[in-house]
Amino acid sequence: MRSSDFLEELRAIVGEDYVIDHREDLLVYEYDGSVDRSMPRAVVLPANTDEVSQIMALAYEAGITVVGRGSGTGLSGGAITPPDGLQIAFPRMNRILEVDSINQTALVEPGVINLDLDNHVRRFGMRYAPDPSSQRACSLGGNIAENAGGPHCLAYGATTNHVIGMEVVLEDGEIVNLGSQAREASGYDLRGAFVGSEGTFGIATKILVRLLPTPESVRTFLGIFPDIDSACTAVSAVIGYGIVPAALEMIDALSIKAVQNVTDAGYPNDAGAVLLIELEGLREEVEEVTKEVESALWDTGAADVRIAEDDAERERLWVGRKTAFGAFGTIAPNYYLVDGVVPRTRLTQMLRKVNEVSERYGITIANVFHAGDGNLHPCMLFDAREPGIMDNAMAAAAELMEECAALGGTLSGEHGIGLEKKQFMPLVYADEDMAAMQRVREAFAPQNRLNPGKIFPDGSYYRPAPHPAAHAAGLYA
Repeated sequence: MRSSDFLEELRAIVGEDYVIDHREDLLVYEYDGSVDRSMPRAVVLPANTDEVSQIMALAYEAGITVVGRGSGTGLSGGAITPPDGLQIAFPRMNRILEVDSINQTALVEPGVINLDLDNHVRRFGMRYAPDPSSQRACSLGGNIAENAGGPHCLAYGATTNHVIGMEVVLEDGEIVNLGSQAREASGYDLRGAFVGSEGTFGIATKILVRLLPTPESVRTFLGIFPDIDSACTAVSAVIGYGIVPAALEMIDALSIKAVQNVTDAGYPNDAGAVLLIELEGLREEVEEVTKEVESALWDTGAADVRIAEDDAERERLWVGRKTAFGAFGTIAPNYYLVDGVVPRTRLTQMLRKVNEVSERYGITIANVFHAGDGNLHPCMLFDAREPGIMDNAMAAAAELMEECAALGGTLSGEHGIGLEKKQFMPLVYADEDMAAMQRVREAFAPQNRLNPGKIFPDGSYYRPAPHPAAHAAGLYA
């Protein structure tokens, strides 16, 4: 099928205004939050499930690959489209279709923004627990693709723990339903397999999520430490008390500096690290556990322990944590984020490796991460115009991934594998393991037309165009 004919058929499905194919307009769709870029052939904006199904069927018949795109906040290249591929984006499918207060569920479309859902259901005395740092911008469809996490997933689990059922369009346009309206469904857990499949199985067009009641009491602590080692010790001490906080986050000195450059989050500029800890539950329970958390922090060398006095102070502390990545722009114009996981008891060892790699490669690395579950986010800060710096960043990231695997960890806690970490999959999976995973993918998408070239090192690979700054720096021939 000629490209012009394909585009005309797309316009016949969604309307003239909802097919984007001019190069200048496509620039904003050629990247996500990662460092990779590749311009799609076109972007189509459907309004409903039927249109998605028709688009998928048309692309399938024409032999064109399809990539779903949420808000483009992903950090592993998950929304990068192969050359000549079609991107389906969902800003028009952004409705909260139903909130069921009795069953504590919400039915939403994939373009709904995470925070918008949470704010909406709080009017009914409920909440949506998964809260990625990009919560203000990321969409539920993208959260499902990557099995997004967030600070409060320490206690409540990641996206997969909060999705009950989905309406899904497969690569050939077939519409199927996974899961059910009940909390449990019989048969194979295809819903669970789909969440975190990074857009390689199908595209979710309706999503049924479970909601939680808003907690009776919330208490937020800021533990201030002279260095990152003592903060790591405090993490183990808190968990050692048998306490599982709703959130337990660590922010190092460089990240504190970046945050305080853009907003006064209440973090002390002279701290070596801070822990942001939140307790939730019944008032009596929170009161009792508060004493244990304070003891754990003081006993492990905290220079100070502060407790937010009201909602405004609590919000200020969290704004600092959730805007940290954007604040890194005050230190360097570019960053590359690594998303690895190690056992909590190996945090100190892993962070020492981060420091060693930083010094050896001459790359500034900031650390702000989910300390409670050992999910690190070493963030390499650099200027991509500097010759050789991108190669150094990639080599440093490779060493950090290798160290995570060597310490008994894994490659991603919440950002997915995508393009950026697929070459590291053999660190944690044998060839037989990956072959079994690919057979599962083939059960959903036998032609591998959805988001190809992601996750597996032997998948259909293409080299995305690098950032324009990298061209200017002569990093690529």
